[in-house]
Amino acid sequence: MMKKVALTVAVLALGLAACESKTEEAVENVAVENAVESDVNAAEVAVDNALDAAGNAVDNAGEAVENAADAAGDAATNAAQ
Repeated sequence: MMKKVALTVAVLALGLAACESKTEEAVENVAVENAVESDVNAAEVAVDNALDAAGNAVDNAGEAVENAADAAGDAATNAAQ
């Protein structure tokens, strides 16, 4: 009878040890997944910011060209007077 109890306890202990290592592995995997997701989110924010900055630069360049054209037109008008 004692051998059966000892064997049962040993089997349960091994099962718990296996579960603990699986749990630790799952926790580590979740931590890695969270870190990757965080990095992806940061990269998306960086890309969005870069695209916004590029769009602003294009808008500013267009306004500069328009202002230069207006200035040239004004200069031509003033020279003709």
